[in-house]
Amino acid sequence: MSLNIVTEIDNRVAVRNVLMSVSDKTGLETFVPALVKACPGVKIYSTGGTYTKVKEILGDKAEGTLVAVSDYTGQPEMQGGLVKTLDFKIYLGLLSEKYNDAHQADLARLSAQPIDMVVVNLYPFRQTVAKAGVTPEMARTNIDIGGPCMVRASAKNYLRVASVTDPLDYQNIVQELESHNGTLGLDTRFKLMKKAFSHTAEYDTAIANFFTTRTWEEVDGTYNQH
Repeated sequence: MSLNIVTEIDNRVAVRNVLMSVSDKTGLETFVPALVKACPGVKIYSTGGTYTKVKEILGDKAEGTLVAVSDYTGQPEMQGGLVKTLDFKIYLGLLSEKYNDAHQADLARLSAQPIDMVVVNLYPFRQTVAKAGVTPEMARTNIDIGGPCMVRASAKNYLRVASVTDPLDYQNIVQELESHNGTLGLDTRFKLMKKAFSHTAEYDTAIANFFTTRTWEEVDGTYNQH
């Protein structure tokens, strides 16, 4: 297998396409309008409850700015929202490299867009299992799949993509975008990458720790077997 070793990157990357899917919607009311203002012409690709929230925030400005992921990929969401963003066209946009001709040809082939920023936080697993009386099934259903995949893909490609996982970073990101003509620098993307991988590592550790203390008999007791 040949590795994609990158030798040429841009220090500052213009934010033109943003993938947004958050469980914790704290701060979106100020972040979304500021993002749209700082990055004229930006497209926000979103899903489910996040799409609904962003549409509410943008109002009349949503048209031409907000795009449903299902419309972009041509694939409807799986019932219950179990599959929304796990699509080749999405990950092509996350992992493609600007100066790789083969990647650019792949983007053109599918009329796909390079995604410059991912704004994602995960299902509240730790908050769920901290509640009294939580069952293994309640815990299992709060294991996020698409979120960690998006975070990891965008963080891996920090050379071009900003992976935003913490609402507390929204203000600093907007300030940088406003002061640098809608662009983010490599130093910022690198810092966000480190935070993103810590975020997914802590999330997976919480899942492992919860189920490590359970036996199959306890888990099995929550189901009617056939």
